[in-house]
Amino acid sequence: MCFVHVLLNGLDMRERGMDVAIILEGAATKAVVELAMEGADYHDLYVQVRDSGLIDCVCRACSYKMGVLADIEAQKLPFGTDMKGHPSMARYIEDGYEIITF
Repeated sequence: MCFVHVLLNGLDMRERGMDVAIILEGAATKAVVELAMEGADYHDLYVQVRDSGLIDCVCRACSYKMGVLADIEAQKLPFGTDMKGHPSMARYIEDGYEIITF
């Protein structure tokens, strides 16, 4: 359920004019594969978020470990790899983002 909250909050923040970047790591990399399947719970919500460009990157290392690397590539989601295969949170902080975790 926390992942659904990420999606809902991302949309809500964008609608309120905030600059939002969703970074997916860990088990969330597997969740996007499941939610991309037609008929999955929250499929429409996920597709709305994905297609709106709110997903800034997906951790390549986590995608590999979770066995979903090819599935993420098929969705054409960008990988974050600037910290030894992982997205660097320092880069987002340097760019003025506040890191929120769910």
